[in-house]
Amino acid sequence: MIILRKIIAWTSSLKVAIFLLLVIAISSTIGTAIPQGEPIESYIKTYGEHPWLGFINGELLIGLELNNVYSSNWFLALISWLALSLIICSWRRQWPILQKALDWIDYTEPKQLSKLAIAETIPSATREGLDQLAECLKKKGWDVTKKTGRLAARKGAVGRMGPPLIHLGIVLLLFGAAWGGVKGQQLERFLAPGRSFELFNNQGQKQLTLTLNTFQIERDPAGRVEQFRSTLELLEQGKETSEIREVSVNHPLRINGMTVYQADWSLAAITLQLGQSPKLQLPLKSFPQLGEQVWGIVLPTNLEGTDPVLITVSNETGPVQVFDENGQLLAGLRPKGDAQEIKGIQMRVHEVLPATGLLLKRDPGVPVVYAGFAITLIGGCLSILSTRQLWAVSEPEKKLLHIGGLSNRDLSGLANEMPFLVEAISKE
Repeated sequence: MIILRKIIAWTSSLKVAIFLLLVIAISSTIGTAIPQGEPIESYIKTYGEHPWLGFINGELLIGLELNNVYSSNWFLALISWLALSLIICSWRRQWPILQKALDWIDYTEPKQLSKLAIAETIPSATREGLDQLAECLKKKGWDVTKKTGRLAARKGAVGRMGPPLIHLGIVLLLFGAAWGGVKGQQLERFLAPGRSFELFNNQGQKQLTLTLNTFQIERDPAGRVEQFRSTLELLEQGKETSEIREVSVNHPLRINGMTVYQADWSLAAITLQLGQSPKLQLPLKSFPQLGEQVWGIVLPTNLEGTDPVLITVSNETGPVQVFDENGQLLAGLRPKGDAQEIKGIQMRVHEVLPATGLLLKRDPGVPVVYAGFAITLIGGCLSILSTRQLWAVSEPEKKLLHIGGLSNRDLSGLANEMPFLVEAISKE
């Protein structure tokens, strides 16, 4: 039993809570530094050639679950440990403090008041001095309880609820984050205008069809990207009419417990005309070896499929560059511009089709996180309030009124208020 008490006391100690917060903060930093949720092969290749911190290769990184930090067993264990520490701390310390603060303390002797932080004795020529003080305190918003020859008053007792509410809010935040990490779902898709995809539930039933109507990239006069906007057509299962909604950066779409973010963009296809041929829409693929945002396609220039050219483009406005197999630049084309002859073929670019990158997330822990955040804010605001307590004992035979007071913070404020209370009694 003694060992159990020591374990409970150690678990709820401030040092343990600070240590856990530090470890969780470091773990979150690691989760930010290392890309999360990527295919295992990419970690093996990337960190096999360049180990993280010089010694953590891909296999070790995956073994430590650093590729999914926020849903890893050890991270969830840290969060659970911290939540348990806060719960025990609230049970052992905050709840008794709150109960004690809400109980009325009854001081019956003047010598008890003389030991308080603020104590004063004033002459009271009448027996009504105690009643006058009670009325004065009530007018100033104090809660007053009276007994024969004495009274107790307090103000701001609701502030004592701040620390327990902060603990409760943090526990809810941790629970919501852990629940979202375990049960949350995430899906990223690139869509070109006119394309769609379907979402299914866990039972394999179709729930929603999402179609991209338009995708717009807004740029400033210098050509820098300012905003991405996607116009989506949403058709829920069982409904005959669809709904048109817009998604842009910092303005996500929420539907059926799912949040759709405008997360990325790419180039999906290029529309070419070769000589007198009809317009050909050809898919583009990323060429990371040529740059961070370079898309392209390799095309042969004769019927035998030889003598190819590489067509590259970095944004939807062009220019579209054409290289030969030796890397020599042959031409620079503009969408909707004039045709140019390349290896005996007239080539014209009609359009470069951009694609939107949508991130779909379903996180059941979000409402709990929001509730925890709100409770934590409320608790923090209440903690700012000072709790003031005041007692008075009357000695009618000596015509004296003894007053004493305490405050958990802003004791000087209570001391400055005392002369006004004395003056108010004297005027009655």
